[in-house]
Amino acid sequence: MTDATPEPAPQNATDSVFSVKNVTLRFGGVTSLSDVSLDLHRGELLSIIGPNGAGKTSLFNCLTGVYTPQEGTIVFTSESGHAVSVIGRKPYKVNRLGVARTFQTSRMFSALTTFENVKIGVESKQHTGAIGAMLRLPRTRREEHESDLKTLELLKFVGLTHRANEISSSLPYGDRRRLEIARALGTRPEVLLLDEPAAGTNPAEKVELGELIRKVRSQLGVTVLLIEHDMKLVMSVAERIIVLNFGQVIAEGSPAEIQRDPVVIAAYLGTPDSETDTGAEVL
Repeated sequence: MTDATPEPAPQNATDSVFSVKNVTLRFGGVTSLSDVSLDLHRGELLSIIGPNGAGKTSLFNCLTGVYTPQEGTIVFTSESGHAVSVIGRKPYKVNRLGVARTFQTSRMFSALTTFENVKIGVESKQHTGAIGAMLRLPRTRREEHESDLKTLELLKFVGLTHRANEISSSLPYGDRRRLEIARALGTRPEVLLLDEPAAGTNPAEKVELGELIRKVRSQLGVTVLLIEHDMKLVMSVAERIIVLNFGQVIAEGSPAEIQRDPVVIAAYLGTPDSETDTGAEVL
């Protein structure tokens, strides 16, 4: 993995895309998130890390409308400056706001080709209705052509042009991960949430994935929120890191600051703060 310093966020990164305030999520007697507050700045590449069960995916599910927290607020602000609460909104409505995500486990249309998978994402933002599709109206034909071009553009962006006509279930695992990112980008998001995109990939695929994540931010201008267990990948791409443990934010800072934070080290090692003074081997 490259040791290059992550690129600085654009100058408008002080604007909050997501503002999360005092969010608490409970399942019966189990508290998954406890009084969590954070801001995702426009144009930045932020990573959320933490041990298994820390509440990372629960947070993603709250941001995308899958879960509804019992307490707190989650506000999404679009590039136009329109601010809306995502709490209580269905996931497809949150996606229409400009929020796309991938999942820990592969969720493709396994019987469709790589091209068809991405095109589904692209067409989700088109306006052709059932009648237009049946009658093949001029607008329908125009949108069909535009969606084909956009799909090919995204396949080229993620490096899968040569896999366009292959059935997606036959792809190597690393290619499946890139396919999922392409499909998410097809919805033209302002924010892309990546939930452990490197899971199951080999070292070479992780390097390629890191390069792709940086391209998403730098070339497409998409804000990226990343959950990932591979600390080498996180430290190479993230500009800022937030650490969750037992559903609470325990640290926030630059990659260098997080690597040295004794509270973070203790959370990963399961040892008292005083018993460890460096996280280099862990983080």
